[in-house]
Amino acid sequence: MSDTSLVWAAALGLSVTGSVCGLLVAGILLLVGPEVRNRVVPSLVSYAVGTLLSAAALGLMPQALETLSPQRAFAALIGGILTFFVLEKLVLLRHCHDDAECKVHESTVTLMIIGDAVHAFVDGVAIAATTLVSVPLGISTALAAIAHEIPQEAGDFGILLSAGHSRKKALMLNATSALGGVAGALAMLLLGSAMPNVAPYVLAFAAGNFLYVAMADLIPHLHRGETNATSVRQVILIALGLLTIGLVEQLLH
Repeated sequence: MSDTSLVWAAALGLSVTGSVCGLLVAGILLLVGPEVRNRVVPSLVSYAVGTLLSAAALGLMPQALETLSPQRAFAALIGGILTFFVLEKLVLLRHCHDDAECKVHESTVTLMIIGDAVHAFVDGVAIAATTLVSVPLGISTALAAIAHEIPQEAGDFGILLSAGHSRKKALMLNATSALGGVAGALAMLLLGSAMPNVAPYVLAFAAGNFLYVAMADLIPHLHRGETNATSVRQVILIALGLLTIGLVEQLLH
């Protein structure tokens, strides 16, 4: 098998793994009661913040800056942030992390599935783009994607159940939207083959995506409630997420 085939296999495998792992863990959370789920998901959100920040700032951007000028790299990053801001304004991307919040959005199920497919597509693009540059970087990007997909998928299950869907139907709908990740990886691999110089721009754009999700979506969720022992746990879990990506980068290089 050629090196190109190995890279393609790794990119697609990581994309599928990211989608499947997120669904599996969220599916397990679906089996427990809402009280347990609402206690566990905020911890997963905190951990996801750390992995996203670390992957964006310590993985994606440094790699993009090896090829691009700072002006071009940060322009692509800003483009990623603004793109997801606009998509969220259009209600194509919407995250929900506890059942109480999810019940407000019963009428947005269709848009939620479309938005999740778009989000999974971009994650697949990011995983494939980083794998084209470096398989270890692709692995750390996939881990960051998995970390933030789990609380998102768990919240999506809450919306679908509140809208009257069965657990089986909820799992099927989430699995359908997760296929966007594989489509994104394929699109990036084809584009990367035709236009190899585009990969660094995609890395910076994906970094903007990760930063936007972490800072505009997940961190505000963590600020709800009182400042108490929970806040200390949040900081510890964010630090653990940061360390996870850093350790993976060190171990695989």
